[in-house]
Amino acid sequence: MNTIKQHTQVLSKNQKWTIASTSSGFALENMDVLFLSFAMSSMIADLHLSGGAAGLISSVTNLGMLAGGIIFGILGDKIGRVKTFSHTVIIFAVATACMAFAKNIYLIYALRFLAGIGAGGEYGVGIALIAETFPQAQIGKMTSIAAIGGQVGAVLAALIAAWIIPNAGWHMLFLVGIVPVVLTIFIRKHLHESEQFLTAKAKEKGSLLSNVFKKMFATPQLALQSLGLMLMMTVQIAGYFGLMNWLPTIVQKQLHLNVANSSLWMIATIIGMSIGMLTFGSIFDYFGPRRAFGIFLVGSAIMVYTLSLATNMLTLLLIGAVVGFFSNGMFGGYGAVISRLYPTEIRSSANNIIVNIGRAIGGFSSVVIGILMDQYNLTIVMGFLSALYIISLIVMINLPGLKTLSRNKA
Repeated sequence: MNTIKQHTQVLSKNQKWTIASTSSGFALENMDVLFLSFAMSSMIADLHLSGGAAGLISSVTNLGMLAGGIIFGILGDKIGRVKTFSHTVIIFAVATACMAFAKNIYLIYALRFLAGIGAGGEYGVGIALIAETFPQAQIGKMTSIAAIGGQVGAVLAALIAAWIIPNAGWHMLFLVGIVPVVLTIFIRKHLHESEQFLTAKAKEKGSLLSNVFKKMFATPQLALQSLGLMLMMTVQIAGYFGLMNWLPTIVQKQLHLNVANSSLWMIATIIGMSIGMLTFGSIFDYFGPRRAFGIFLVGSAIMVYTLSLATNMLTLLLIGAVVGFFSNGMFGGYGAVISRLYPTEIRSSANNIIVNIGRAIGGFSSVVIGILMDQYNLTIVMGFLSALYIISLIVMINLPGLKTLSRNKA
């Protein structure tokens, strides 16, 4: 009966603002990331880039996310989630807007690194806010809802890109990136720190850095857990960036589609992702993380490879939606798992360190896929991604924390 009440209760005002703000922040961040995907073909032609050099743009962004994740993760645990969250939004918004004035690849690398710093800091702080505002039995669903906000941003990116690039060029597309600054006004006005964070902060003893290391790596079991989650996140990001950064370009070449039509494929895939996230969050909360991740990792391995069989627009749309359902449906689950495995006083840091190390390493899939595209066909590329999901499945099955973690039914 208590469980039923937890899942049906009306959200408080603070809970509504928390989920609205984090979802909006993730939406605007993902919109920024996808702008790069849709602008890639135009940037390659305009700046005469090789596949490897173009793929490095995303990799540099992810290295910035790693740096920002560590810095702002620690700040989020030190000075508070709300203040830190608003700072990260301003940084990635301004850096993205400055891309409108970038005329060479080196300036693009610098701006993408700066944008990554802001975007990388945002994730862990936002997830920590959710974990400390909602009951444990709802964290899987709520982190997945927040992650759906990211997919809304991706849809907006597809629509905006299809309108702006053909008419004004790729530079003007990035100018839209200044919009997230408005979000910070609402964040600072309506959100406040959770009692859980304030209590943990008052009890904090010793150096935060030493606490982070101690509670993430001090024992072999903790180290195995943290490293295993990093590897799983690496695969998650490798698959996501491989699909979202390069497949629009692949689709344009292989099926001879224009930017508008490849945007249609992206929208179908994103719809699949959003449905997958809602499904994953419910499975996570009711049946636990091992079963949820197991189903979605196996589905990802099968469906990513199947994508190479698409020969026309209809099959591409259908398979793309199912691929999105599995491959990115589990994204919100990582924040839910990390938030339950690590204590409040390092929750922001743990989320950002694990997720952004995965982003930094997994982001290099853009370079690898760019090289594979120059040398091999789509079947080889999809086979590479499919094998990564199998590796992640094997790691997940053997993670110590996930073997004992179960839904809190209190």
